Amino acid sequence: MGQFVSDNKALTKIQSVLLIAAVVIALVGGGAAYVFWSGNAQSAETIKIGVCGDLDMGAGRSTLRGTTLAAEQINAQGGILGRNITIIAEDDDSESPPFNIAVATNAITKLITVDKADFIIATGGLQSTIGFSLQDICAEHKKIVFTTVVAIDEFTQRVIDNYAKYKYTFRVVPTNASISSVGMLGGIITAGKYTGFTKIALLFFDFTTAKTAASYLNETLPENGFQIVYSNLISRETTDFTSYFAAIEASGAEILVPFITGGAGTAFVKEWYERQSPVVVWGVLTEAGNSDFWTVTEGKCDAVTSGGSPTVSGYPLTTKTLPTREAYLQRWGEVPSFTATGAYDALRFILSEAIREAGTTETEAVIKALESTNVETSSARHFVFTSSHDIMVGSNPNNPAEDYMVVFNFQWQNGTQVPVYPESIMKEAGATYKYPPWKGPWSK
Repeated sequence: MGQFVSDNKALTKIQSVLLIAAVVIALVGGGAAYVFWSGNAQSAETIKIGVCGDLDMGAGRSTLRGTTLAAEQINAQGGILGRNITIIAEDDDSESPPFNIAVATNAITKLITVDKADFIIATGGLQSTIGFSLQDICAEHKKIVFTTVVAIDEFTQRVIDNYAKYKYTFRVVPTNASISSVGMLGGIITAGKYTGFTKIALLFFDFTTAKTAASYLNETLPENGFQIVYSNLISRETTDFTSYFAAIEASGAEILVPFITGGAGTAFVKEWYERQSPVVVWGVLTEAGNSDFWTVTEGKCDAVTSGGSPTVSGYPLTTKTLPTREAYLQRWGEVPSFTATGAYDALRFILSEAIREAGTTETEAVIKALESTNVETSSARHFVFTSSHDIMVGSNPNNPAEDYMVVFNFQWQNGTQVPVYPESIMKEAGATYKYPPWKGPWSK
């Protein structure tokens, strides 16, 4: 199958470039070639999906790629209600300092008022002010928006507090502080069950979501039989963890719970491995969720446990997980991140099913259909929205088939990621928890 793009830059940094995905049946070999044209020609019959994010990096680029792949597949199958999908993208620089809110608001406004997008899939940016502005503008224009990055709890709380105004907002990736906090607590309790360890060290970067989680864990872990012997919020600029490991080891900690974002995860893991620190690592290292983390750390992440995604690890959580992973890998040459998967699922399964259920693209009808959504996606056996238009999260230990979105912990073992939380999924996968290959409290 051949794939042709009129302008390679159109798929990374797009300033109001229209991408119309069309399927052309190849006469030679019977394959299908996906052809993209950039230009202003558009059909009134298309459903226009606006993508808003920092399109040349990180979450913005992966959100665009996930949405684009979903559009290609939907169009190849005849569209939605017989209408093809058109992708329109605007770059909002929301991941690029100084996080100019004027650029971000101009981008989302242009998608709605000039590009005439019917629905929006957006990162929402790394800053709460950008996320709230995005939400306000979509509410003003009565435009449904799915977000892949916004982590603040208040974002969906607004739907509860003022439904009439904010009912257009839906979160499709479990990034918010409350879900992170509860997920971390469940993971630590499970780690304690596996190991028998009760002494906890918390080492978190100092930012809003991590601080919320730290506060929650400091309150709830003692209630669950754990002793917090070390707790520290440190600068997000930290790359040398030597002194922190020394203090953690001196505290007598048995389980080290990190919340470390970005590339610092590599330095953290290497320090832990090279000093053979006598603690098990179980927490949030965002970099550890990447498929190449084993290579990047030279295998020193062996026995490290962190949050992760089934599409990254290659665990067949649903019937959609591996097909999504393989299609994305073939299309873009990389494994889909959680934001790419969230954007893909938002269009491929969630929105498309809601439109079909509603029988129209009319906003109010689609909102009602979304509110009754219960579909299998790449990341959830049952994707359901809560009353606040957030993601229903939970697992049934007695029947994993009844799981909603699951907060996963994967452990790196011999170059692969295996699920170790929830325990029901670990058992389903036939996996076991692994200790570091040096002496520690597990040696007793």
